[in-house]
Amino acid sequence: MPSFDIVSEADLQEVENAINTAKKELSSRYDFRGSKYEVKWDKKEIVFLAEDDYKMTAIKDIIQSKAIKRGLDARTLKFDKHEPAGGMMLRQKATVQQGIDKEKTKEITKQIKDSKLKVQVQIQGETLRVTSKSIDELQECMQFIRSKDFGVPLQFNNMRS
Repeated sequence: MPSFDIVSEADLQEVENAINTAKKELSSRYDFRGSKYEVKWDKKEIVFLAEDDYKMTAIKDIIQSKAIKRGLDARTLKFDKHEPAGGMMLRQKATVQQGIDKEKTKEITKQIKDSKLKVQVQIQGETLRVTSKSIDELQECMQFIRSKDFGVPLQFNNMRS
């Protein structure tokens, strides 16, 4: 039976490349000369420190723009609010969205079932498996999912016929 998986995965190598290019740009920017700032990446989240709100916003914007230029979805990085850190600095964290949480999987499943497409949806952890007798129905389902905004970047993989 034909099937495909709905997943939400970010290419961690592209995230790392975006962070490295953002660090290079920050080191050469005039408004960051002589000021304290730091950007750390530990394969799960990005932590950056800066002296004031302006620099925090600038670092966030640079990281987002570099990620988008690398082909990542803007919703891949989830930014927390910035908080005070020691030494008159501010800290902000950004986590990389990997997988679809339970509420979103239930919402996507409900939307697909309400669309009256002849497909079956199974929740498999952080992925959704969609099966049907017809490849055309699966392609219609893909089009339907692309037309909706679920708040997370979605990809389709493991297409089997």
